[in-house]
Amino acid sequence: MKPISLQAIWLSETKCRSCAVRNSALFSGLEEADFRHIHPPIKDLALVPPDALYRMSQRGSTLFTLRGGVMKLVQYLPDGSQRIVRLLRDGDALGLEALVGQPYQQDAIALTDCEICAIPVEVIEQLGREQPRLYRELMTRWQQALSDADAWLTEFTTGTARQRVARLLLRLACPEQDSHLPLFGREDIGAMVGLTTETVSRTIAELRRQGLLRDRGANVQECNREMLRRIADGEE
Repeated sequence: MKPISLQAIWLSETKCRSCAVRNSALFSGLEEADFRHIHPPIKDLALVPPDALYRMSQRGSTLFTLRGGVMKLVQYLPDGSQRIVRLLRDGDALGLEALVGQPYQQDAIALTDCEICAIPVEVIEQLGREQPRLYRELMTRWQQALSDADAWLTEFTTGTARQRVARLLLRLACPEQDSHLPLFGREDIGAMVGLTTETVSRTIAELRRQGLLRDRGANVQECNREMLRRIADGEE
């Protein structure tokens, strides 16, 4: 975890007003006066891969909003292997467990360079007393996190290897989507869909040979969304 300089923190109130994810961030419902009141305790953090924001079972007193970048939430199986249970992107909130005094349930690790706001729980509790609309936003975020987790479980841990990889490509990486993500390393992909690195590599190589996917490095340059959808739905 790499704190930004003190000067950057002092200047970050202006940054927050013009932040690209201002309308989707946790505090989007607050008024200008609320912002000035609560901003000083909030810290500005920068992470680079593979920095960890927090670790599973660690008790924290902070929750976070991701202003920029991509993070993965990781759990570990008894055999030591890892499962990526969710990806977080611009505007997402994480570490919500701290609000109810629970330890963090996963490791939160940077997949790309990340900019993060670290918000002490006492700030949220104060705002909850003074600004009930913030708690409504928190409940919305919590429900979204549960929905994302359910979708992740349903889409990426059932079906054949081809189905799982096709679903992941359609959801995250295909460039026809407005907000596609890079095609991460094969080990990370395997941890997302519950497959070995070797199986992921073979599956992607097969899709490439069939002309359904063209990638260079971490970037998907072209994919046949219609055929990938048929594979994902078990129609092929």
